[in-house]
Amino acid sequence: MAALLARDDLGLRQVAGERASPAPVQWVHTSEMADPYPYLLGGELLLTAGVHVTPAMADDSSLDGSLDGYVARIVAAGGAALGFGVAPVHDTVPRALVEACDRHGLPLVEVPPRTPFSAVARAVWRLMAEARHAELRRITEAQQSLATAAARPGPVPAVLRRLAAQTGGWTTLRAPDGAVLHEAGSAPSSGARAALADLSGIVRGGPSSATDTVEGTRLAAYAVTGSDGLVLGVAVAGPRGEPGDHGSHGSHGSHGSHGSHGDHAIAGIAVVLLSLLTAERQGAAEEARSAALVRLLLGAEPAEAAPLLGPGPWRVVHAYGEGPPPTLGTPLVDAAPGLTRYVLPSAQEVAPQPGWTLGVSAPATPEELPTADTQAARAARRARAAGTPMALHRPAGLAALVDPEEAAAHARTLLAPLHGPLPETLRTWLSLHGNWDRTATALTVHRNTVRQRVARCAELLDADLHDPDVRMELWFALGR
Repeated sequence: MAALLARDDLGLRQVAGERASPAPVQWVHTSEMADPYPYLLGGELLLTAGVHVTPAMADDSSLDGSLDGYVARIVAAGGAALGFGVAPVHDTVPRALVEACDRHGLPLVEVPPRTPFSAVARAVWRLMAEARHAELRRITEAQQSLATAAARPGPVPAVLRRLAAQTGGWTTLRAPDGAVLHEAGSAPSSGARAALADLSGIVRGGPSSATDTVEGTRLAAYAVTGSDGLVLGVAVAGPRGEPGDHGSHGSHGSHGSHGSHGDHAIAGIAVVLLSLLTAERQGAAEEARSAALVRLLLGAEPAEAAPLLGPGPWRVVHAYGEGPPPTLGTPLVDAAPGLTRYVLPSAQEVAPQPGWTLGVSAPATPEELPTADTQAARAARRARAAGTPMALHRPAGLAALVDPEEAAAHARTLLAPLHGPLPETLRTWLSLHGNWDRTATALTVHRNTVRQRVARCAELLDADLHDPDVRMELWFALGR
């Protein structure tokens, strides 16, 4: 707003409302609606000639006057400012509008007759383009500066110092246990420091980044890729809104006025450099994994290769979902569309992951890993059928008394007539105690499809599926 008011060619003049730090103008919208609220997205400089303002409204400055409600609705919609064009409808800005904008803190700008609204809109677009170009220059210069710092002796502290200088804030690098390994810049308040420590713990537990604003300080934490738990923290003080707030993307070139979008981009560059600088921490582990893979490819038994990966026993986890697979703290990951498989030490805790369904095997020796893979698959199917985020492998109970090979042979013979989706449909239907609707939901098909498939199973097996003994035998067979 200040940049618009400073342009002599526009001749704009603020006559009411907040003057200290008004909300940033993101775009321009012209409307003569008596209630523009439904058409505003937030951040607009709303321009009007006051066609809807009658003489009676212009003089009614009461709290329940029409113009007070008009201004209140603009503020509720997130409007940044109101521009009122004098002439041809009104010779001056209505007094009631001035008083209403003062009450609600909405900047009110007088647009002179010589300035068309299109000129104001064009000026806003140009200023935004200039701000974007300035931000791109800033990011480019920061990238060069951070790369130079990474090439110096003591590169990790040097990168943190340069990042603190570029953002005008405080930067930290925390160890997996939360201890601060390095820091640079001016530390914020104790409350902001504590909040940044909490944010780092959140990032270490799953998401690659997290943001917050505490006591006027924008906070951001980023996981350092491949570092086994290192977290970069950035704290930038100043009234610039939430990190990632699109209303504060612009940059005007000096400390204290950088946009949060630019700060995030610069922090992202620092994360990449820190990932490269700390990669040697994982060098030995990567060599061990490569050696284990080579041994297996050359014919070694799992028991021979597994010790290179660390102490056992191990668990296998199957994760079903869409998007980037969750991080379970293990580099032994097999990611495929819809299904991701993990091998991790059995002592490592596995927690449910938002948006994913997990199946977890029992602890296994290297020789038992194929069995553990089957256990994880069964547990995941059980979790999906029950609609729970995670299921653990359950001991077989009485089934363990039967020889596995004989049980598998019996299951193959019994279920031989079934084909296609029928075995999975029958298994899910039995696991949900014959509930049609829950089975349909678990399989993402229509309930009538479930009825048809189950009826087909009964026909092919020549079995009464209402008989509990039959159900028990089929459930046992489907679990082999």
